[in-house]
Amino acid sequence: MNNRPIYPFTAIVGQEKMKLALMLNVVNPGLSGVLIRGEKGTAKSTAVRALADILPEIAVFSEDPFQLDPESELDVFTEIRLLTQGHPPEACPEVSKRKVRVVELPVGATEDRVVGTLDLEHALKKGEKRIEPGILAQAHRNILYVDEVNLLDDHVVDVLLDSAAMGVNTIEREGVSFSHPARFTLVGTMNPEEGELRPQLLDRFGLCVNIEGIHRAEDRVTIMERRAAFDLDPEGFAARWIAESEALADRLLIARALYPQVEVQRPLLFEIAQTCLEVGVDGHRGDIIMLKTAKTLAALDGRTKVESADISASAELVLPHRVRRQPLMEIADNVQALRKRALAGQ
Repeated sequence: MNNRPIYPFTAIVGQEKMKLALMLNVVNPGLSGVLIRGEKGTAKSTAVRALADILPEIAVFSEDPFQLDPESELDVFTEIRLLTQGHPPEACPEVSKRKVRVVELPVGATEDRVVGTLDLEHALKKGEKRIEPGILAQAHRNILYVDEVNLLDDHVVDVLLDSAAMGVNTIEREGVSFSHPARFTLVGTMNPEEGELRPQLLDRFGLCVNIEGIHRAEDRVTIMERRAAFDLDPEGFAARWIAESEALADRLLIARALYPQVEVQRPLLFEIAQTCLEVGVDGHRGDIIMLKTAKTLAALDGRTKVESADISASAELVLPHRVRRQPLMEIADNVQALRKRALAGQ
């Protein structure tokens, strides 16, 4: 087993918007994931693995392929045992703790591999459902990382985004179906030079961030120095960042607990609606995700009330990929600038 420390999230230089989008999705998986667009070598996968590493351990039933929560999903665990074995668990299932995982979805994954399969022959002969859990079962309560999401089959991306939005995965075959919880933090990355996602799929990602290599020479030197120090002594380097990592982990936990208490005044709802109208956003998904993102930003800042600044910040994460574009037009990188141009043109 590889116990080599993971490069600390707090030691990553720059890429603040990407780091914020990841943290927001960890606090509130209901944001429907984040799409990170940018060139290779910009710390995308490093940031995802590093963030998972600092999250608190989760409790799971031992050898449970569905990663169910012993505290809130014991009834689901019992129901699955009844369906698959014909009887409930004979004894109280053993519970253990482990770290949050980063589940990677390979580009060539089929729908069966992602969703899971049902063995119909076994069901007909034995009267029991035999289920082969897929990647979405592994991803429950973890982070699902899809590198080069733009190269996946559109139908597979659709299935992923459906589960991310609803928190449930359904396996269906020949009229027989089986559902299980599938709530995960979805992170998709892509290099736009290799092709874009269809607009319908782009819109399903809650947040979108464009990133590029850092241009300041001083920051690039810091990146080299930190990486060299980590490669030379991973344990020592990680230990030097432990205080910052623990502080961030505490902040994320507090934000999760605070989120249900966050309130937003009605005038701020009009500000969200007006922003979406001014920059030209189709449909209402943008408004709804902006509201959720603004509330999550407030929780991350330790507040129970949304402020106007939260609305502005959420627009930069929620609207870039939803702004109506002309053919061959790039995805916007500055929504506020677009808004000013739209207002000036009226």
